Amino acid sequence: MNVFITLAISLGLGLLIGLQRERSEARLGGIRTFPLISLFGTLCGLLAVQFAWPVLVAGFVVVFGVLALANFIKLREPSLPEAGQTTEVAALLTFALGVYLVQGDKSVAFVVAGVTVVLLHLKEPMHRFVDRMGERDMNAIVQFVVISLIILPLLPNRTFGPCNVLNPFDIWRMVVLIVGISLVGYVIYKIWGQRVGTVSGGILGGLISSTATTVSYARRSREAAGAHRPVLFVIMIASAIAYARVLIEISAVAPNRLAHMAPPLAAMLGWMTLLAFVLFPFRKTENKLPDPENPAELKSALIFGAIYAAVILAIGAAREHLDASALYGVAIISGLTDMDAITLSTARLVEQNRVDTGTGWRLILTASLANLVFKTAAGFIIGGSRFGVRLALMFAVGLAGGVAIILLWPSP
Repeated sequence: MNVFITLAISLGLGLLIGLQRERSEARLGGIRTFPLISLFGTLCGLLAVQFAWPVLVAGFVVVFGVLALANFIKLREPSLPEAGQTTEVAALLTFALGVYLVQGDKSVAFVVAGVTVVLLHLKEPMHRFVDRMGERDMNAIVQFVVISLIILPLLPNRTFGPCNVLNPFDIWRMVVLIVGISLVGYVIYKIWGQRVGTVSGGILGGLISSTATTVSYARRSREAAGAHRPVLFVIMIASAIAYARVLIEISAVAPNRLAHMAPPLAAMLGWMTLLAFVLFPFRKTENKLPDPENPAELKSALIFGAIYAAVILAIGAAREHLDASALYGVAIISGLTDMDAITLSTARLVEQNRVDTGTGWRLILTASLANLVFKTAAGFIIGGSRFGVRLALMFAVGLAGGVAIILLWPSP
């Protein structure tokens, strides 16, 4: 019975990959060829179990030979357009999946097949992304490789300094996390293009930097005085998405405390989103997002690492030598221009049981409210008094909701 289940799974995965190839009009094979390849791989795997591994080698040689022959025939027909090797590689992978199903983990096969189909289907967006890449974008990717795969493994993973809270490996791991989140937003921006819808503009702005989005759109409001409503909407959406970013960061560094810290922060996310949609511009508009800075720039990474280290040291010192109110002072100062450092440092201390859960999420929420105050000031200075008053009114309601959550949310 297990053999028939394995054959059925092999058939299904082959059909899935073959369906995508059929829709892409691949000349080499489609909805029939790929399930046959996967079934052939599974049968070769079954035969190898009963006989010997050379059966697998023979099966691979047969599939490779058929693919080579098909390519040779295509090359002899000059009328056919030049094609890549994607379908051929997908066919070899399908054969390997069929073999792996015999004795491998079925869930791994499902994941590999799913990723294969997604990669095959995203051909056009991925090509558009590469076409839009310039030297600056390639530098961002290379610098992220340096930050994450070269610098991080070399750092010592132990604590130093006063309060025993400065761990170079842990600090740089937070840098990698923040740069990675920002890089995802940057890549989405490059794929999506510079002109996006209003809602998408706010979401991307929140992923990249809600503070930078506020500054950029406040400047735009001065240039286009009649566009205050959509500009305010984008800023509010970006400020709401900042709380989603906070939840992602907490889940990465304090997964065991997420269930206790997430509900009040999710409530603030919902409150800010509700306020944003009060401003929703029902007329269809498009917004050109300002070009974001390189999120993987080494200088910016070093600055964030220094800020994170300073914040975690300040929290550690305040916790040991001052009363609890001093922690909120640190959160307010840190949160004025950047929420990432206070979020990651506080969540890390909560995970290590150095700060209790209730105090942890309240510190993060307090920092976010300080950030709203800073963005209000930026709106006045950059966007002018008329725009600043409107932004202040919206953020004041958001602040009121945040204060209410801090004061009234029940303790666990």
